[in-house]
Amino acid sequence: MSNAHPKFNKKPRLRRAVIIGLLLGPSLAIAQDDILSLEKAIQLALTRNERAIQATERVTAAEAKVMRARASFLPVLNATGNYTRRPFEVSRIIGNQIFIVQNYNALSGAARLSMTLFNSSNIPTLRQANLDKISEENTAADSRRKLTFEVSNAFIATLGVDQVLEASKHRFDYAKQALDAARARYAAGLVSVNDVTRAELEYASAEMGITQVSGQRETTWLQLGYLLDDDTILQKKLLPPEFLLKAAAESSSTLERLIDAAQDRRPDLNSLRWRAKAQHALVLDPSLRYLPSLTFTGQYTYTNEAGLTGKNTNWNVGLSLSWSIFDGFTRNADYQERRATAYMADLDVKSTERKVELDVRGAFVTLNNARASLKLATVAYEVAKRNATETAELYRQGLSQALQVADANVRLFEAEVGLVQARYNLGIAYLNLEAALGLDPFGKEPTLVY
Repeated sequence: MSNAHPKFNKKPRLRRAVIIGLLLGPSLAIAQDDILSLEKAIQLALTRNERAIQATERVTAAEAKVMRARASFLPVLNATGNYTRRPFEVSRIIGNQIFIVQNYNALSGAARLSMTLFNSSNIPTLRQANLDKISEENTAADSRRKLTFEVSNAFIATLGVDQVLEASKHRFDYAKQALDAARARYAAGLVSVNDVTRAELEYASAEMGITQVSGQRETTWLQLGYLLDDDTILQKKLLPPEFLLKAAAESSSTLERLIDAAQDRRPDLNSLRWRAKAQHALVLDPSLRYLPSLTFTGQYTYTNEAGLTGKNTNWNVGLSLSWSIFDGFTRNADYQERRATAYMADLDVKSTERKVELDVRGAFVTLNNARASLKLATVAYEVAKRNATETAELYRQGLSQALQVADANVRLFEAEVGLVQARYNLGIAYLNLEAALGLDPFGKEPTLVY
């Protein structure tokens, strides 16, 4: 198997396959506002779909956790005030001076400042929160990226169903022509009524096929509308994505380089890497807890009842040292638990790295198979089309039977559906390779900015 990346292959057959698969179809001669491109569909999903909004909110929650962890390094200031109404006043005379010990209306207030000067546990906690935030950003980016591929797959699937409907209409047209020819020949006494009956059966089957595919089309469109949260989806026309044509003309790259790039780029893998770093940050916490913690406190008070001191204001400052000398080996247990958790996180990263390689290689093979299937389906369609045309002409000349015409029509329909499915599979295979490489449907790296 060649190491050249097939999605960037310059060979004309891939270009023809993509052009045939994505540009053939009904005319787009409708209002511009009713035309839905893949870019617009993805944008609608990213702004409306609940999963995309939840991804953004999860990042916001992670940022709040960082803010909470950072608060441990900042001072805490509290202020309180009290008012008391009493039924009597109390005073004392000392020497020649009167001291009010208790007023009718008592007012008091206090401002307290507390700041942790050193607490070893705050350091790994803040580092873990920062690393978890980066991990959550990658997770959110991956969630949004997966949503874009889900929309892209639904978009291409909807295009495929539309083309199957066109194939059903082609079958119906052929069946109608065959029925008209059979009736004309029967009226001329050239064939028996069996030819007419067989043609009518094929006509009815083709008509029923249109009805069935129309229902399938509506279901597929509604599924796309669900992803986009768009109730007017049935009123729109899909615009085939042109970025697939541009990708077919890009330069090639070796498969091994693509695997390395995917392992560096994939946001789901990067999320696990940052999560593992966060777990390793917590491993240090139990050991740091052997160190003492130091806290600074300060207080300023005011009261209108100066009492015997004669002072309405007062203040004090202090330092508090706390040292947990023995905790029943709790720190040892915490260290062993967090070290095991960090090791399991490393194993998750290693497993996902191998899974990424498997994804890329599998998508690579699938894309090659899709290209080969499209080539075979194209040949089968051309043969079936030529056979149907020749059989119809022979029937008009009285050299074939109605059964042969009907069979040729069915084979043409099946070949056309097979071609549509091959085109659809090629588009999905291309998108799957993009997804495996950690790119978005347009071949760009996902952004972590929200």
